Amino acid sequence: MKYLRWLLFPLSLLYGLVVLMRNWFYDSGLFKSRSFNLPVIVIGNLEVGGAGKSPMAEYLVRLLKSDLKLATLSRGYGRQTKGYLTATSASTATQIGDEPAQFKQKFPDVTVAVCEKRADGIEQLAADHDLIILDDAFQHRAVTPGLSILLFDFNRLADSKLLLPAGNLREPFIGRYRADVFVVSKCPSNLSAQQQQQALQILKPLNYEQVYFTAIDYLPLQDMSGSPVGLMPDADTTVFLLTGIANTQPLLTYINEHSLNVIHHNYADHHQFTLKNIGKLANDFNSCTAAKKVIITTEKDAQRLHEPALQPLVQKLPIWVLPIGIKFLNEEGKNQFNKTIHNYVRQYTTHH
Repeated sequence: MKYLRWLLFPLSLLYGLVVLMRNWFYDSGLFKSRSFNLPVIVIGNLEVGGAGKSPMAEYLVRLLKSDLKLATLSRGYGRQTKGYLTATSASTATQIGDEPAQFKQKFPDVTVAVCEKRADGIEQLAADHDLIILDDAFQHRAVTPGLSILLFDFNRLADSKLLLPAGNLREPFIGRYRADVFVVSKCPSNLSAQQQQQALQILKPLNYEQVYFTAIDYLPLQDMSGSPVGLMPDADTTVFLLTGIANTQPLLTYINEHSLNVIHHNYADHHQFTLKNIGKLANDFNSCTAAKKVIITTEKDAQRLHEPALQPLVQKLPIWVLPIGIKFLNEEGKNQFNKTIHNYVRQYTTHH
């Protein structure tokens, strides 16, 4: 794999040239980027794969929803529909994407919308909302955000900074300087001051770019309807782990802390589960002779299990859902981050 990536390096150079030219066209005004008369917060990352964008979006929703009428807007990756759609309680992952479906399930009173062209989506929402949160839109230059939050997975900070397809970057690392806030996600809870300093030396933030460190916060297990189960698997429980996410290592590490026997059914990010996939899971589960056994999946994956065609199998299985959030490594950082968000929204509203 390492040598294959080097063979792809010329394609990465070509891809990087195209991305640099595109960014220059936007920066110079040759390509138009739209601004809107309301606060717009963008959450994104430079690498492909999960850096914790959805938990950050949920954090912002919880922080702001009591004071503002807000909406989340994303592309709706993996959906089988096109154009602008507003989610309802009956919307499925096939219709709006797994992450928007997850948002709507958790925040039924918040507007959740999807649109490939984010500027068109904002235009639809602007008249009756106070704030728009754009999930995974840092590279969507057709919109000029008021505040950009850029996430970096702590475990991948030291990786090579090669562009696709030889590497994992969507755009050159210098693109980080468009952001207002850096969040280093998925840190160990006991991250040392020396490790923080090493991360800062890699990121080299500008004077105005604030940097925060967060860890994954694994929350109590739920059933498929969202009700707490009040249990955790123990060392004697066989766990069948079903995932279709970008980076499974933190989740596997967490599950292995509780169970000595984990059987992982692992699929690609945003994989649309089929009857064959769930049938294999059901057969493996039913064939297992362990006295205690359970199936665990993520919130995002659970949305794709709600598809009607899968229900005859899914409803017969004891599937638990493991929600995640984020936690700042210290209270001072959390308070400063919250203050930054509130100040941006307040100053924007006052100014306009």
